[in-house]
Amino acid sequence: MNIQPLKKELYNRAKALGITNIILRFSGGNDEGFLDVALRPWDQNKSNELDKLTTEVESWAWDNYIYSGAGDGNEFGDDIYYDLEKRTATCQEWQNTRSEGYAETVPLRFEKDEEFK
Repeated sequence: MNIQPLKKELYNRAKALGITNIILRFSGGNDEGFLDVALRPWDQNKSNELDKLTTEVESWAWDNYIYSGAGDGNEFGDDIYYDLEKRTATCQEWQNTRSEGYAETVPLRFEKDEEFK
């Protein structure tokens, strides 16, 4: 996923509220894309303003990133970290894949321990 430039207005508002990191967590795998936005650190005393900013960041992210979530059923995602103090942006891809473990085969039985015939 290509990192998109952060909107300057969002950067300025986040800095004014004491935010040092904006994190976008995209996830998918079953034909649906999801986004979780995190602002760090979160100050409970500013929760109303931070809730509004979170909503605006989410709207901006959906407008600037294409993310369908389409896949083969395995979960995957992209986490984008905007570090406002270092003025850097990092994207980290991730995926969960199925891993086969121990398997056992036994004769099919019915209730009351009757054998299958």
